[in-house]
Amino acid sequence: MPHTLSPLYVGPLKSFPPPRVSMAPEAGTLPARNLLDPAYLDALFTRFGARYGHGDRRAVASLWSKWHFSALAAHGLAANLLLERDLPLGLDELYLRQSPEGQTTGLVLRHAGKPLAELDPHSRFATLLDNHLTPLIEALATVTGASPKVFWSNAGNYVEYFTSVIHTHPMAAADQGEPARALLECRTLPDGRRNPLYRPVHYVTPTEPERPARVRRLCCIRYLIDELGYCANCPLECRRAGKSSKVAKAAKAAG
Repeated sequence: MPHTLSPLYVGPLKSFPPPRVSMAPEAGTLPARNLLDPAYLDALFTRFGARYGHGDRRAVASLWSKWHFSALAAHGLAANLLLERDLPLGLDELYLRQSPEGQTTGLVLRHAGKPLAELDPHSRFATLLDNHLTPLIEALATVTGASPKVFWSNAGNYVEYFTSVIHTHPMAAADQGEPARALLECRTLPDGRRNPLYRPVHYVTPTEPERPARVRRLCCIRYLIDELGYCANCPLECRRAGKSSKVAKAAKAAG
């Protein structure tokens, strides 16, 4: 792996396998553009969904996207924010390593990225936003019938998470995540489009020890698979728990 990327995989990125850099496609890797093929996605979610009893296809696709977006956000944000390099993450350039079940386990890059041409919050993340997330999420929503907002919420959740922890990286300054944070705080993009990554999570003061402080704005719908239920920072579960707590307190007061 080129030296320009090797220092990144410590601290908050230590659990991620560094991407491989190869000009030629490697055996056993998947061209990322295949993810735009409805037939491929259908087969992928059948394979990936086997572990969940072939449950609701929308929830299966949402769970798959979480693994994929986590890897994409970790590698892309680290290079962008810490090295000011734009990795070749467009679907036409990228290759993926996958588990036998179809889970994204690593990236294979054609090169180690190029210096950012512009540093404003949208332009510096345009490759990630426009050349990967936008077309992929459109394809996922079309194939599964799930709302695009579900997948954008999943992507935004990981972008926000890595933005919030990047300052703990040994190479980072205290304000290292500010460009990504500025993108998440923009309600609209420069061309007037709604920013689909706008404020994907919010932070609250827990009223009970078991309640989360970090809550997603939109549900990932994993609860549609009965064996899984709600995730730890689900807004639906938080609202349900809040109502249950109020009922319990009212009953106690009345008793």
